[in-house]
Amino acid sequence: MKILLHEGKEFFWKQGDFHSQYGVIKESKMKKAKNGTIIKTHLNRKFLVFEANFIDELKRIKRGPAIILPKDVGLILASTSINKNSIVLDAGTGSGVLASYLAQFVKKVYSYEIRKDFYNLAKDNIEFLNLNNVVLKNKDVYKKIDENNLDLIVLDLLEPWKALDNAKRALKKNSYLVAYSPNITQVQEFIKKAQELNFNIVKVSEVIEREWHVEQLRLRPKSQLIGHTGFLCFIRNL
Repeated sequence: MKILLHEGKEFFWKQGDFHSQYGVIKESKMKKAKNGTIIKTHLNRKFLVFEANFIDELKRIKRGPAIILPKDVGLILASTSINKNSIVLDAGTGSGVLASYLAQFVKKVYSYEIRKDFYNLAKDNIEFLNLNNVVLKNKDVYKKIDENNLDLIVLDLLEPWKALDNAKRALKKNSYLVAYSPNITQVQEFIKKAQELNFNIVKVSEVIEREWHVEQLRLRPKSQLIGHTGFLCFIRNL
């Protein structure tokens, strides 16, 4: 797949002639276009062409439930000491976005989703992204975790504290567990249960992101920021 940029707008091309309000580019020209080159439509409008990368492909997946955003994914990656040799578990797969991000950085991702429709959605997305190190399971993480010696567990669940007993047995000592929760009442219940099970409470954070308009010499913050999406509770297995 290729990405075409024109006046700040982004277009995707996979096959056939490319059509837009700015004109047509023949398939033969699209196939020959190299990474970072400029190609013109029949109306002489210029497009910058790139080969699609992982982030570009991720934008094209099918959406279902609300997804975890890059700002929150970044904090998880930066705060949990995972690496290319890590084996991790993501529970509450949804559309498969977090599992897909994690798969770029670790050896293997196990992902649990109790709802069959979300499981099928995530399965299609993982196949579309060609991620061979993601193992999806249509299972209830509250009941059992099959894996052990995990380097990280991330819970994006309505009641994440219900998975803590299983998680404690599945995690390596000194490894992290992260719970993503929209509401502070969920955080309170989660931290209470984590303390009872002798987890070390590392931190509770939320990430707020503000983008800026950059138009030549005019620089200003965008009027809408990406505010509260969820609280991230970081705990460590003792």
